[in-house]
Amino acid sequence: MAHNQEPLAKTPVIKFNGQDFTSLWDSCLSRGLPFEDETFPAEPSSIGLQLLQGKDLSSLRWMRPKDILNGKSEPHFILEGASRFDIQQGEAGDCWFLAALGSLTLNQQHLQKILMDQSFSHQYAGIFRFRFWQCGQWVEVVVDDRLPVLKKEYLFVRPCSNNQEFWPCLLEKAYAKFHGSYANLHYGFLPDALVDLTGGVVTNIDLTFPSDLVTMVKTAAKAGSLITCATLAEPTGVARSLKNGLVSQHAYTVTGAERIQTWRNWEDLIRLWNPWGRTEWRGRWSDKSLEWQKIPDQQRRQLYENKEDGEFWMSCQDFRDNFSCLHICNQFPVSLNQGNVPHGRWSQMMFKNSETPGNTAEGIPRDTQYIFSVPEGMESNNAIMSINVILQNLKAKDKFPLSLNVFKVDPQFQHYQKLPPTFFSKFRNAIEGIVSKTRGSLTKRYSLSPGTYVAVTSAHSEAVDFLLRIFLKMPDGDRNLDNNFNLTALKGSLPKNSSQEIIFYKYAQQGLNLDAAQLQSLLNQELLTGTPGHTFSLDECRSIVALMDLKVNGRLEQEEFARLWGRLIHCQRVFQNIQNHSGVFLSSDLWKAVRDAGFLAGISISSELLDLMTLRYGDNSGRVSFPSLVCLLLRLEAMAKTFQNLSKDGKGLYLTEMEWMNLVMYN
Repeated sequence: MAHNQEPLAKTPVIKFNGQDFTSLWDSCLSRGLPFEDETFPAEPSSIGLQLLQGKDLSSLRWMRPKDILNGKSEPHFILEGASRFDIQQGEAGDCWFLAALGSLTLNQQHLQKILMDQSFSHQYAGIFRFRFWQCGQWVEVVVDDRLPVLKKEYLFVRPCSNNQEFWPCLLEKAYAKFHGSYANLHYGFLPDALVDLTGGVVTNIDLTFPSDLVTMVKTAAKAGSLITCATLAEPTGVARSLKNGLVSQHAYTVTGAERIQTWRNWEDLIRLWNPWGRTEWRGRWSDKSLEWQKIPDQQRRQLYENKEDGEFWMSCQDFRDNFSCLHICNQFPVSLNQGNVPHGRWSQMMFKNSETPGNTAEGIPRDTQYIFSVPEGMESNNAIMSINVILQNLKAKDKFPLSLNVFKVDPQFQHYQKLPPTFFSKFRNAIEGIVSKTRGSLTKRYSLSPGTYVAVTSAHSEAVDFLLRIFLKMPDGDRNLDNNFNLTALKGSLPKNSSQEIIFYKYAQQGLNLDAAQLQSLLNQELLTGTPGHTFSLDECRSIVALMDLKVNGRLEQEEFARLWGRLIHCQRVFQNIQNHSGVFLSSDLWKAVRDAGFLAGISISSELLDLMTLRYGDNSGRVSFPSLVCLLLRLEAMAKTFQNLSKDGKGLYLTEMEWMNLVMYN
């Protein structure tokens, strides 16, 4: 699955509301006063009137943990490790967020990137910070530790561990601030919370289709996925407790699955956790069920616990009967095959953009076109389009503000960087896909045949910022495709703040620049899908840095990388257009590459020099890898511009074959 994930620390972090944690923390320490957040004040407006109806507001207090405990014990941020059992849902209907958070606690590495290293004991200043993902970037949200208390009872998430552990309460407060108020967390969508906590993509699994749930859950969990589910909705739209112990229209965390042997047959079980921290399933395989007496003692000791902690087992059949869907979230899509989750390779394209209503003329898209290619040898269910949007004060009942359509591009249009109006007509139908939609995301799954496609976005009623991610399932084990490299960004001209900027800051040292080693990691992990022998070498990356480094400091800054990115797009088009049907770029085609590379206009070379280039850049079987082609074309461009600038008449210098050979082959 996700074979090229990077630590979150390499991703640029946006300061929510412009608040810098370190500056605020230092200021509070120097003044000797705990932090008070003016952007999310200790007032009813931060809660929302919807959650305060019928409550005695005169008894509402905002109190810090130390004051709540009143000296009886000391508050802790985390006590003996963070787990799902630290969480107990309060008055807000945010089970969708807490179920996702419960699943995140099963992946401590990812959880720590959200929580970071914080405490109530070391240089306490009443200020805490948490991170959430939003449209391709991590956003750091700062909060004070004043919590709403009504008649000495916590209004929202309650601390467990003898009322001493406060990370869930503070994290929920930060998420409420992130969305505008606690009331804006009252009812939501599980996939939105999963994406906010991980930056991943969610695969929704329809439980009406037969599948091996045990294998699916085990394999997804082993891959580090977050797994959640939800019970069936009520016709009235209001959740209620059922006689069987479940809560309708409610989110749960999937925490395990096992296939066990009873005294007469095999049984598939799934384990769930209720964010309420109580109220469990009462049917077969529940805590008090007699079925536990029918399995071997060793297995019972490993699986069975009779605790009122919100966690319980149930049979997979009962699970299908009572739950509507299963959500699996990972950095790359989950590939399903007969209910199993095999490892798969996915390429990813990211485009960050803004969309405004009316960005079409008589139904014809103007600027929001995203062109991509699907290579030969791919499986079915091989493409996923995912859009995440930024909306202020997003409500649970808001409709998704964007539409997404995919069209196959006819051969006569495939040379266009942007499709003309003649391509779009009322007779051209968009390709049908399997759609899942929430208030903050739209996902479509497709089975696309080889060819060129265009994805088109349009806004319905308001301006919206969004991130479009296009995932393509790459062929596995096809030796004929060893040399078929694919760039993960296939757009001809990238808009400002688009995918190249996101990728740059993901690898840049302290967000400033890239050295050759960092560029090597970026190119190999973000741009290529191929065998290890065809990746960019460190020497090749040193050459690329030297060619693109205008400031001659041995590093690439963002503007220099943007110029390189444009060249890579040209190289990618040349490489893919010239490949023959076996997916191989032959060294005998180098003359076509020089001819077709847009940034080499006006350069002509002799057949003798082409023969030398073939020896220098091709392998012993006459093939040219994508990294070799990039180095050749960039070097040709640099040499041509150098001599263009040195010539007296501006038309360039005329070099002998030997001079060209020395410059292109050995510099």
